[in-house]
Amino acid sequence: MKKVPLANPKPDIETQKKYFLNSIEVYYKMGYDFYRITGAVGLAFPGKTRQGKDTAIFSRGTRNWAEEKQGPISSWEDFECYPWPDPRKFDYWYYDFISKNLPDGMGILVCPSSGFLEIPLDTLFGYENLCYLMYDEPDLVSAVFRKVGEILYAYYEHITSLPKLVGFFQGDDMGFKTGTLVPPEFLKTHVLPWHKKLAELAHKNGLIYLLHACGNLEKIMPDLINDVKIDGKHSYEDEGNPVWETKKKYGDKIAVLGGIDVDKLARYEENQLRNHVKKILDLCMPGGRYCLGSGNTVTNYIPLRNYFAMVEEGLNYCG
Repeated sequence: MKKVPLANPKPDIETQKKYFLNSIEVYYKMGYDFYRITGAVGLAFPGKTRQGKDTAIFSRGTRNWAEEKQGPISSWEDFECYPWPDPRKFDYWYYDFISKNLPDGMGILVCPSSGFLEIPLDTLFGYENLCYLMYDEPDLVSAVFRKVGEILYAYYEHITSLPKLVGFFQGDDMGFKTGTLVPPEFLKTHVLPWHKKLAELAHKNGLIYLLHACGNLEKIMPDLINDVKIDGKHSYEDEGNPVWETKKKYGDKIAVLGGIDVDKLARYEENQLRNHVKKILDLCMPGGRYCLGSGNTVTNYIPLRNYFAMVEEGLNYCG
């Protein structure tokens, strides 16, 4: 019988090395001070997703959404049967490869996966399911959050001695337009302690701890700053979480990163966007501790001309 090839075979090592060398060059020529490594071989949390056609400018064919109703864990039996990642089997080969091939003056920031809230909420339970289980099975919920925390923390412990490492840049979306996705007290019990442990690990090793977290987190910002002790925060949306308000309130305590709203990056005409970027710079640059960038991920539906316009305005700013 003729062997049928896999639809999307995993690239061989040499192909992956070429990809990393190319992306390092892109980061370097775009003026970045660091290279951000995401993902880790062996650190995968299988879950359920919904797929649809990717209609963006730079389409990848399909687009995935997290399953909001019910993920793979709803009971203790599910918990015991789940294929949890094993920290002893993590493969860091490309971390070493990247560190050895970075140009002088560049450092590494790492983010292995989704965060301490995102993995249970988006991948393991499903948002709706978690909301029920928080009250129906609180011990199961605690066990899952603890297990996820232990696995992610073990990963970070392994990479603290990586050459050219300058910090951790963990992502963990915890909010939406008007507040947190789950009650603030729940975050303070099950999520923020793990961020605090990572911040302590980073600072103990002379590294910085940066947090990417979407949404309006006003009710937990004092905790993130004073207890977790983040060094900087990324992800801002003009509606509900504008970067200039965070800079005004907390710019003397943490670095404020990004802030150019993704919707505006995607839809504004170039001149309109340039004026908006100048406005953000005028509001956020005084006092320092601000780094220009997109409010969230530079998506595949943002026109390249708009992205480069934002970068150019930053390079030319003299306010």
